[in-house]
Amino acid sequence: MQFDDVVLGRRSIRGYKPDPVPRALIEEILGIAMRSASSMNTQPWNFTVITGEPLDRIRKGNTERNVAGIPHSREFRTGHAFEGVHRERQIGVAKQLFTAMGIARDDKDARLDWVLRGFRQFDAPVCVIITYDRDLADSDDTAFDCGAVANALINAAWSRGLGTVVNSQGIMQSPVVREHAGIADDQVIMKSIALGWPDESFPANAVVSTRKAVDEAAVFVGFDG
Repeated sequence: MQFDDVVLGRRSIRGYKPDPVPRALIEEILGIAMRSASSMNTQPWNFTVITGEPLDRIRKGNTERNVAGIPHSREFRTGHAFEGVHRERQIGVAKQLFTAMGIARDDKDARLDWVLRGFRQFDAPVCVIITYDRDLADSDDTAFDCGAVANALINAAWSRGLGTVVNSQGIMQSPVVREHAGIADDQVIMKSIALGWPDESFPANAVVSTRKAVDEAAVFVGFDG
């Protein structure tokens, strides 16, 4: 794949085949991702790659605790609820997904099932937990670097036929993740990335989210014309 084909063709994948992903392929993808730019070469990122029974235990515990109403314990800040245009964009992609899945606005059972899929990392065969070194937690560069490596990871995966979706629901109950993934206390859990072979028959996988135009996002200073 050419670089443009990867970036422009990539979609968030929320339905996966059960087929396993070879460890060697994941290691290859991580090796590419870790060439991301890093502030002063600190490389604050670490990865816990989970599959099989440990991942099933995380799915089960995460789902049970959330359904029971246990407050979430995400370690990476969520911030305040979206407002204005950011809320509009959030609603917009939700409408795209629900339309693709045939989920009606008043279908509470189907909407709950969709939420539960998120708690289960969309049933992907692999989950990559991105963490960062706790002693760098007070630096915004740390989160910036981890975002860069996550973006490189999902594009490297896509270039090899694998799908991903960045998923915060899967780490909402951090004690469950720590227990079953064995994540050390010196790490802060940042994000969960579901990874696997896309199920092309899953309707939501065809959804392409919209992006604002360059002239909305960029200001050019000092250019002619």
